[in-house]
Amino acid sequence: MILQTKEQLAAYFDHTLLDCMATKPDVCRHSREAVDYGFYAVCVQPRWVALCADILHGTGVKVVSVAGFPYGTNLSKVKAYEAEAVIMAGADEVDIVADLASVIAGDADYLRRDFEAVVKVCRSMSPKVLLKVIIESAALNEQQIQFVCGVAQDCGVDFLKTSTGFHNAGGADVEDVKKMAAAVPQCKIKAAGGIKTLRQALSFIEAGVSRIGASASVQIVEQFDSM
Repeated sequence: MILQTKEQLAAYFDHTLLDCMATKPDVCRHSREAVDYGFYAVCVQPRWVALCADILHGTGVKVVSVAGFPYGTNLSKVKAYEAEAVIMAGADEVDIVADLASVIAGDADYLRRDFEAVVKVCRSMSPKVLLKVIIESAALNEQQIQFVCGVAQDCGVDFLKTSTGFHNAGGADVEDVKKMAAAVPQCKIKAAGGIKTLRQALSFIEAGVSRIGASASVQIVEQFDSM
Protein backbone atom coordinates (compact mmCIF):
# COMPACT_ATOMS: atom_id res chain seq x y z
CA MET A 1 0.00 0.00 0.00
CA ILE A 2 1.27 3.46 -0.91
CA LEU A 3 0.48 5.85 1.92
CA GLN A 4 -0.80 9.21 0.79
CA THR A 5 -1.52 10.86 4.14
CA LYS A 6 -0.33 11.01 7.72
CA GLU A 7 -3.76 9.73 8.76
CA GLN A 8 -3.33 6.55 6.72
CA LEU A 9 0.00 5.92 8.43
CA ALA A 10 -1.38 6.60 11.91
CA ALA A 11 -4.14 4.03 11.40
CA TYR A 12 -1.52 1.24 11.45
CA PHE A 13 -0.38 1.97 15.00
CA ASP A 14 -1.08 0.42 18.36
CA HIS A 15 0.27 3.37 20.35
CA THR A 16 2.13 1.46 23.03
CA LEU A 17 2.89 2.26 26.68
CA LEU A 18 4.02 -0.87 28.54
CA ASP A 19 6.60 0.74 30.82
CA CYS A 20 6.01 -0.65 34.32
CA MET A 21 6.78 2.80 35.76
CA ALA A 22 4.20 4.69 33.70
CA THR A 23 1.82 6.63 35.94
CA LYS A 24 -1.78 7.80 35.53
CA PRO A 25 -0.77 11.16 33.98
CA ASP A 26 1.43 9.27 31.48
CA VAL A 27 -1.47 7.01 30.51
CA CYS A 28 -3.89 9.92 30.18
CA ARG A 29 -1.45 11.81 27.96
CA HIS A 30 -0.84 8.68 25.92
CA SER A 31 -4.56 8.18 25.37
CA ARG A 32 -5.04 11.80 24.29
CA GLU A 33 -2.18 11.41 21.80
CA ALA A 34 -3.94 8.40 20.30
CA VAL A 35 -7.07 10.47 19.72
CA ASP A 36 -5.19 13.52 18.42
CA TYR A 37 -3.17 11.50 15.91
CA GLY A 38 -5.84 8.99 14.94
CA PHE A 39 -3.95 5.87 16.01
CA TYR A 40 -5.77 2.57 15.66
CA ALA A 41 -5.40 1.68 19.34
CA VAL A 42 -3.51 2.17 22.55
CA CYS A 43 -1.69 -0.83 24.05
CA VAL A 44 -1.31 -0.65 27.83
CA GLN A 45 -0.68 -2.78 30.88
CA PRO A 46 -3.77 -4.45 32.41
CA ARG A 47 -4.07 -2.06 35.34
CA TRP A 48 -4.67 0.86 32.96
CA VAL A 49 -7.28 -0.73 30.69
CA ALA A 50 -10.35 0.63 32.52
CA LEU A 51 -8.92 4.15 32.56
CA CYS A 52 -8.11 4.04 28.86
CA ALA A 53 -11.52 2.60 28.03
CA ASP A 54 -13.16 5.52 29.85
CA ILE A 55 -10.98 8.13 28.17
CA LEU A 56 -11.33 6.62 24.70
CA HIS A 57 -15.04 5.78 24.82
CA GLY A 58 -16.72 7.09 21.68
CA THR A 59 -13.46 8.17 20.01
CA GLY A 60 -13.01 5.13 17.76
CA VAL A 61 -9.59 4.37 19.27
CA LYS A 62 -9.45 0.79 20.55
CA VAL A 63 -7.85 -0.51 23.73
CA VAL A 64 -5.32 -3.37 23.59
CA SER A 65 -3.80 -5.09 26.60
CA VAL A 66 -1.55 -8.04 27.35
CA ALA A 67 -1.63 -11.44 29.06
CA GLY A 68 1.26 -13.69 30.04
CA PHE A 69 3.47 -10.67 29.53
CA PRO A 70 6.38 -10.32 28.96
CA TYR A 71 7.77 -13.86 29.26
CA GLY A 72 4.87 -16.14 28.33
CA THR A 73 5.67 -18.57 31.14
CA ASN A 74 2.38 -18.20 33.02
CA LEU A 75 0.12 -21.23 33.31
CA SER A 76 -2.45 -21.44 30.51
CA LYS A 77 -5.33 -20.90 32.92
CA VAL A 78 -3.62 -17.78 34.23
CA LYS A 79 -3.24 -16.37 30.72
CA ALA A 80 -6.90 -17.14 30.08
CA TYR A 81 -7.90 -15.42 33.33
CA GLU A 82 -5.75 -12.38 32.53
CA ALA A 83 -7.31 -12.17 29.07
CA GLU A 84 -10.82 -12.35 30.48
CA ALA A 85 -9.99 -9.78 33.15
CA VAL A 86 -8.69 -7.17 30.71
CA ILE A 87 -11.63 -7.76 28.38
CA MET A 88 -14.05 -7.23 31.25
CA ALA A 89 -12.16 -4.04 32.09
CA GLY A 90 -12.68 -2.74 28.56
CA ALA A 91 -9.98 -4.17 26.28
CA ASP A 92 -10.99 -4.66 22.64
CA GLU A 93 -7.97 -6.84 21.81
CA VAL A 94 -5.53 -9.04 23.74
CA ASP A 95 -1.86 -9.74 23.00
CA ILE A 96 -0.48 -12.89 24.67
CA VAL A 97 3.09 -14.19 24.75
CA ALA A 98 3.85 -17.69 23.49
CA ASP A 99 5.69 -20.08 25.81
CA LEU A 100 9.17 -20.00 24.25
CA ALA A 101 10.34 -23.15 26.03
CA SER A 102 7.60 -25.05 24.19
CA VAL A 103 8.60 -23.46 20.91
CA ILE A 104 12.23 -24.47 21.36
CA ALA A 105 11.25 -27.99 22.44
CA GLY A 106 8.79 -28.38 19.58
CA ASP A 107 6.00 -29.11 22.07
CA ALA A 108 2.93 -28.49 19.93
CA ASP A 109 0.55 -29.99 22.50
CA TYR A 110 1.51 -27.51 25.20
CA LEU A 111 1.36 -24.55 22.82
CA ARG A 112 -2.02 -25.67 21.52
CA ARG A 113 -3.47 -25.90 25.02
CA ASP A 114 -1.97 -22.52 25.85
CA PHE A 115 -3.41 -20.78 22.80
CA GLU A 116 -6.77 -22.54 22.86
CA ALA A 117 -7.38 -21.53 26.48
CA VAL A 118 -7.23 -17.86 25.48
CA VAL A 119 -8.93 -18.32 22.11
CA LYS A 120 -11.89 -19.83 23.98
CA VAL A 121 -12.16 -16.74 26.17
CA CYS A 122 -11.88 -14.31 23.25
CA ARG A 123 -14.41 -16.18 21.12
CA SER A 124 -16.91 -16.39 23.98
CA MET A 125 -17.26 -12.61 24.02
CA SER A 126 -19.88 -10.64 22.13
CA PRO A 127 -18.50 -9.18 19.99
CA LYS A 128 -15.59 -11.60 19.68
CA VAL A 129 -12.28 -10.19 20.89
CA LEU A 130 -9.28 -10.17 18.58
CA LEU A 131 -6.28 -12.20 19.79
CA LYS A 132 -2.61 -11.71 18.91
CA VAL A 133 0.19 -14.13 19.80
CA ILE A 134 3.69 -12.70 20.40
CA ILE A 135 6.47 -15.11 19.39
CA GLU A 136 9.73 -13.19 20.04
CA SER A 137 10.81 -13.84 16.45
CA ALA A 138 14.30 -12.39 17.01
CA ALA A 139 15.02 -15.24 19.45
CA LEU A 140 13.91 -17.99 17.05
CA ASN A 141 15.28 -19.62 13.93
CA GLU A 142 13.22 -19.99 10.77
CA GLN A 143 12.01 -23.49 11.62
CA GLN A 144 10.88 -22.38 15.07
CA ILE A 145 9.07 -19.36 13.62
CA GLN A 146 7.21 -21.60 11.17
CA PHE A 147 6.37 -24.06 13.94
CA VAL A 148 4.87 -21.63 16.45
CA CYS A 149 3.08 -19.65 13.75
CA GLY A 150 1.56 -22.84 12.36
CA VAL A 151 0.26 -23.96 15.75
CA ALA A 152 -1.19 -20.51 16.42
CA GLN A 153 -2.94 -20.39 13.06
CA ASP A 154 -4.40 -23.86 13.60
CA CYS A 155 -5.82 -22.65 16.93
CA GLY A 156 -7.59 -19.77 15.24
CA VAL A 157 -5.66 -16.74 16.49
CA ASP A 158 -6.11 -13.52 14.52
CA PHE A 159 -2.59 -12.05 14.50
CA LEU A 160 1.00 -13.17 14.96
CA LYS A 161 3.16 -10.47 16.55
CA THR A 162 6.94 -10.29 16.35
CA SER A 163 8.05 -9.15 19.78
CA THR A 164 7.29 -7.86 23.25
CA GLY A 165 10.07 -5.30 23.02
CA PHE A 166 11.49 -6.69 26.27
CA HIS A 167 13.55 -9.68 25.03
CA ASN A 168 17.31 -9.18 24.84
CA ALA A 169 17.42 -10.93 21.44
CA GLY A 170 15.90 -7.84 19.88
CA GLY A 171 12.67 -6.70 18.29
CA ALA A 172 10.98 -6.66 14.91
CA ASP A 173 12.87 -7.57 11.74
CA VAL A 174 11.51 -7.30 8.19
CA GLU A 175 12.85 -10.69 7.15
CA ASP A 176 11.20 -12.33 10.16
CA VAL A 177 7.92 -10.65 9.23
CA LYS A 178 8.16 -12.15 5.76
CA LYS A 179 8.76 -15.60 7.25
CA MET A 180 5.79 -15.19 9.56
CA ALA A 181 3.51 -14.04 6.76
CA ALA A 182 4.51 -17.01 4.62
CA ALA A 183 3.83 -19.40 7.50
CA VAL A 184 0.37 -18.05 8.38
CA PRO A 185 -1.56 -16.95 5.28
CA GLN A 186 -4.80 -16.99 7.30
CA CYS A 187 -3.48 -14.61 9.98
CA LYS A 188 -2.43 -10.99 10.02
CA ILE A 189 0.97 -9.80 11.23
CA LYS A 190 1.84 -7.14 13.78
CA ALA A 191 5.40 -5.82 13.90
CA ALA A 192 6.54 -4.51 17.29
CA GLY A 193 9.77 -3.99 19.18
CA GLY A 194 12.35 -1.33 18.45
CA ILE A 195 10.42 0.49 15.70
CA LYS A 196 11.42 4.12 16.07
CA THR A 197 11.66 5.68 12.60
CA LEU A 198 9.38 6.32 9.65
CA ARG A 199 11.72 4.37 7.39
CA GLN A 200 11.38 1.31 9.62
CA ALA A 201 7.60 1.63 9.77
CA LEU A 202 7.27 1.91 6.00
CA SER A 203 9.51 -1.12 5.48
CA PHE A 204 7.21 -3.21 7.67
CA ILE A 205 4.11 -1.95 5.89
CA GLU A 206 5.73 -2.82 2.56
CA ALA A 207 6.47 -6.30 3.96
CA GLY A 208 2.75 -6.75 4.57
CA VAL A 209 2.04 -6.04 8.23
CA SER A 210 -1.47 -4.99 9.18
CA ARG A 211 -0.48 -3.37 12.45
CA ILE A 212 2.58 -1.78 14.06
CA GLY A 213 3.20 -1.56 17.80
CA ALA A 214 5.44 1.30 18.88
CA SER A 215 5.99 3.67 21.76
CA ALA A 216 7.51 6.14 19.29
CA SER A 217 4.29 6.40 17.24
CA VAL A 218 4.04 10.18 17.54
CA GLN A 219 7.63 10.74 16.45
CA ILE A 220 7.23 8.33 13.54
CA VAL A 221 4.05 9.94 12.24
CA GLU A 222 5.52 13.43 12.62
CA GLN A 223 8.31 12.40 10.24
CA PHE A 224 5.75 11.83 7.47
CA ASP A 225 5.52 15.49 6.48
CA SER A 226 9.25 15.62 5.81
CA MET A 227 9.23 12.72 3.32
